[in-house]
Amino acid sequence: MKTTNKLKIFNDPIYGFITIPNTQIYDLIEHKYFQRLRRISQMGMSYLVYPGAHHTRFHHALGCMHLMKKAVEALRFKQVEISDEEEMGLLTAILLHDIGHGPFSHAMEHSIVNGVSHERISLLFMEALNKEFDGTLFLAIQIFKGQYHRKFMNQLVSGQLDLDRTDYLKRDSFYTGVAEGNINSERIISMFNVIDDELVIEEKGIYSVEKFLVARRLMYWQAYLHKTSLAAEQILIRILKRAKELVEKGVKLQASSALSYFLQNEIDLKGFDNKVLQTFARLDDYDIISAMKEWQFCDDYVLSNLCQMILDRDLLKIKLKKKPISLKKVEKLKEAFMNSEGIDEDEAAYFIFTGAIENQAYNLDRQNINILSKSGKIIDVAKASDQLNLKALSKPVTKYYLCFPKS
Repeated sequence: MKTTNKLKIFNDPIYGFITIPNTQIYDLIEHKYFQRLRRISQMGMSYLVYPGAHHTRFHHALGCMHLMKKAVEALRFKQVEISDEEEMGLLTAILLHDIGHGPFSHAMEHSIVNGVSHERISLLFMEALNKEFDGTLFLAIQIFKGQYHRKFMNQLVSGQLDLDRTDYLKRDSFYTGVAEGNINSERIISMFNVIDDELVIEEKGIYSVEKFLVARRLMYWQAYLHKTSLAAEQILIRILKRAKELVEKGVKLQASSALSYFLQNEIDLKGFDNKVLQTFARLDDYDIISAMKEWQFCDDYVLSNLCQMILDRDLLKIKLKKKPISLKKVEKLKEAFMNSEGIDEDEAAYFIFTGAIENQAYNLDRQNINILSKSGKIIDVAKASDQLNLKALSKPVTKYYLCFPKS
């Protein structure tokens, strides 16, 4: 009987060689649910701004697992007791933390699935895998949900200085070329410690944390909330909404069976059963791209034009303002567009719309980043830092946008 070598090594452009630590992690990576992440872009529509940003959630999940392995080693070196079972739970939780992302990462959450977050779908996938793997993911699920009694373990997976953010800042900075987002992940991890089962950063690591928070703020403005990728994502959300609206009216649109299912059915959390989960597991970026290539030729003015905008990168114009956009201005733009294109107000609303974006690098009210001083005192990083701008980073900054056709 042929046996498979499950102790593989990945060559990662960020960290070099990543080793798969054990056979169960290998089996999880090999599973079709996880392999789907190869077809889910990490940064949504950002490749329309940064041509190199074609990396996937698969890259990111492996990078997070690698950093978790390093974090466990660093904490054990400092005499923090972490059992083999707990290590396995941590590695599994971080590996699968993004497994519920839909096509282009966030667009599905705001269009054809009603109010079901990717975190919730990730949990559904983990619970399904737990059954398949004979209950061996139970501890990982507890850690992921924040129900395990050792709080620092959830902080490593989902906190303000977690290994998710630590990887995506460094990785997204590399693939976009936005150097301001590059952080020293090794230095941050080497400064981890645990006091009373809560994660802390040793005092000498404070400058690395300051750099991390500043990098996060800059990456949001320069990459994640870049106005062009924001416009593209909003167009994609409206493409899916319009397609769903047309299907509900009886219009036949060519799409994959998985995408057609979500266009034909109203799916919310209550109805997200195993059948829906299996259908969702067949959805990826390629379903959306291939659908848009067909829909650009459909008779519907709205859907065809929106699809052409994405495919040809001829997007809506977008303006960012510090104050809310005047409703009068929006109505004036709509009226002019309706007259020039011969469309009604509902159709015009797909092309002319407003919204708001918020950037908050550090939230003082959520799982604070605590600094362990040499005297043993624990202080919040915003108070411990001698940089005044860290307190400023804890305040949310809101910008308002207006999208409208270039003509």
